[in-house]
Amino acid sequence: MRPLDGITVITLEHAIAAPFCTRQLADLGARVIKVERPGVGDFARAYDERVHGLASHFVWVNRSKESLTLDVKHEEAHAVLRKLLAKADVLVQNLAPGAAARLGLSYEALKEEFPGLIVCNISGYGEDGPYRDRKAYDLLIQSESGFLSVTGSQEEPAKAGCSIADISAGMYAYTNILAALIQRGKTGKGCSIDVSMLESMVEWMGYPLYYAFEGATPPPRAGAAHATIYPYGPFRSGDGKTVMLGLQNEREWVVFCEKVLRQPELARDPRFASNSARTAAREELCKVILEVFSTLSAEQVTQRLDEAQIANARMNDMHEVWEHPQLKARERWRSVDTAEGPIPALLPPGSTNCWEPRMDAIPALGAHTSSILSELGYDESAIKKLQQEKAI
Repeated sequence: MRPLDGITVITLEHAIAAPFCTRQLADLGARVIKVERPGVGDFARAYDERVHGLASHFVWVNRSKESLTLDVKHEEAHAVLRKLLAKADVLVQNLAPGAAARLGLSYEALKEEFPGLIVCNISGYGEDGPYRDRKAYDLLIQSESGFLSVTGSQEEPAKAGCSIADISAGMYAYTNILAALIQRGKTGKGCSIDVSMLESMVEWMGYPLYYAFEGATPPPRAGAAHATIYPYGPFRSGDGKTVMLGLQNEREWVVFCEKVLRQPELARDPRFASNSARTAAREELCKVILEVFSTLSAEQVTQRLDEAQIANARMNDMHEVWEHPQLKARERWRSVDTAEGPIPALLPPGSTNCWEPRMDAIPALGAHTSSILSELGYDESAIKKLQQEKAI
């Protein structure tokens, strides 16, 4: 038995934030019914064709779901949605601002008819305030939240290489829904959840925000290095490869000088006597480190770091992550089905001896429409009529 077995989630979702949230719920056993536009579906289905002709974004966040095609503006859609919600525990949506309310799917419109329903709205800026109606995409929220101001090189900012604003909002929606389910178990009542991408990202920006507290200078952009801890980041070795390393305290600095650089006197150099000093003198210290590393291969540098118990890592590309020995050793890969054949999928983070995560197929568009409508009491002729009217 999985923790969310018996929980039904209805979701009007697209792109990443809401689908990422509901996939986590599906991983824990929830039945997730994804309502999609007939003929087109979630527009993330068409982002690319990288995975046997399917979109990389879509296969990542949509496994273990059921796809129901429904034109939510069709006159019959209201009845279908009400029948779905009568059996549902959670409604999730990340439609355009105001769209769910216009469809009669706000918490206020539903709470009398479905008092136990949990309604989770995910948006760029939240349900009120001056930015309420603004469109929001991942890059725009990375910018508004200040993330771009501290990420990149000194010369120019850089966005994160994955959709972190969407991911953060999806995870906060997921955890809020879990909390709401626990609370409903105590009170019997549903609730409204309002998750903002901006607020989710600003929460993640807590360290640079406090570093710049009361007008202090914000952390500078430092590329792949740490902005305020040094040495912490990438260093090139003599064979042209890059080694990533990080020091966290003064004890490690002394050990690094003694066992890695093999210059114990450097630990007593006043220029580098504290983390703040090393950060201020990073250019001088970088030259010292690179001078030593230039005589060594990446393997030799890593060996010295390991012997000194200094944290280090390889700078893997995507192909190397697919083959990562730690993930293989821990048997973290599974196979999930798609309409174009099986593909590998990573188990959800977190292992337990109490249940196995659900790892079911990624649905083709409308794959479950007929079976879901049959459950709701529609016979074959009624389903055919809805198809003819392009309602499904």
